[in-house]
Amino acid sequence: MTRPLTRFLALFLITLAPLVATAEPLPAPDGPVVLTVTGAITETNAEGAALFDLEMLRALGAAEIATDTIWTPRTHRFTGVRLSALLERVGATGTRLSATAINDYSVEIPVSDARADGPIVAYEMDGTVMSRRDKGPLWVIYPFSSSAAYRTEVIYARSIWQLDRMTVLD
Repeated sequence: MTRPLTRFLALFLITLAPLVATAEPLPAPDGPVVLTVTGAITETNAEGAALFDLEMLRALGAAEIATDTIWTPRTHRFTGVRLSALLERVGATGTRLSATAINDYSVEIPVSDARADGPIVAYEMDGTVMSRRDKGPLWVIYPFSSSAAYRTEVIYARSIWQLDRMTVLD
């Protein structure tokens, strides 16, 4: 290789290096754990699991959905992390999610639902952190008002509240 080409490649790689740096490791939660993700994931902060407190979920970026639901009167503003962002952060490699609530109720959600215009894992309703009484601490919310495609029995069944565990399945 000629010397100018070698210098060019070296400068190119030095310039490119910050862009290809790996993501920061998943930190350990500081507060109470509100969500545990296990299964086909590559990023963990506990033995085989990714544990999240509320602040860690907020750090993934907030998304809002203003929608009515079949369980609550009137339109509400839900704030949470996009399901797609959560799955990306844990390095999910599966095709399905088993989502489980505090009372062990469980539903299956296809990973294909995790789109930019899809559901969020909501932690606030109308600007207030959701208590268990308000279907919290977490609730999978789809943008029901945005499309008739989200107003089906199948989608309603996937909208699990009091969520506290997810398992990524192949």
